[in-house]
Amino acid sequence: MQEAIDFLINKNPIFREIIEKYGLPTIPKRPKGFETLVLLILEQQVSIDSAKATFLKIKAYTTCNPESMAVLPDEEFKNLGISRQKTKYIKILAEAVLNKELDIESLALKSAKEVREELIKLKGIGNWTIDIYLMFCLQEQDLIPLGDIAVVNTIKELLNIHDKLEMEIHTEQWSPYRSYATYLLWHFYLNKRNRKITY
Repeated sequence: MQEAIDFLINKNPIFREIIEKYGLPTIPKRPKGFETLVLLILEQQVSIDSAKATFLKIKAYTTCNPESMAVLPDEEFKNLGISRQKTKYIKILAEAVLNKELDIESLALKSAKEVREELIKLKGIGNWTIDIYLMFCLQEQDLIPLGDIAVVNTIKELLNIHDKLEMEIHTEQWSPYRSYATYLLWHFYLNKRNRKITY
């Protein structure tokens, strides 16, 4: 991590300021596999904490595997607090695994580009979900999820860049350590708001 931090500080003093003020960020790690993809679907457009609470309800109620999720009635999903749309996405994912359209295990052996091409085919799994899976589960070092509201808002605040395309161009200079830049931006965003989350 130190090599990445030194590189980023060299590129922009804002990273040094974040570390001086809030210390080093946590590098999020999650297990590879179906469960994490379900959790990421639940996390779309809601807080990590609220998604985690729903995820724990699923785990307390049944086994979170493709076999169970594919046959769980929609009514049960609703009782667990899962929207109709997310229920549909979880079932699509479960069926893709069961039909062997998706081999989650093999993703770890593929490039980020190949992982994206494979997962994007599934309705309900977009670029944000793929970025987070690549970063948290497959430890991809060079991604910045510009579909993430906290990342976008922090770039606006710290760098005064408000256009998505400009953000994309500007953040290219942080390559090959854009994921570490993301962790620092999240670290700033959460600490400034006195929020603590466990990835």
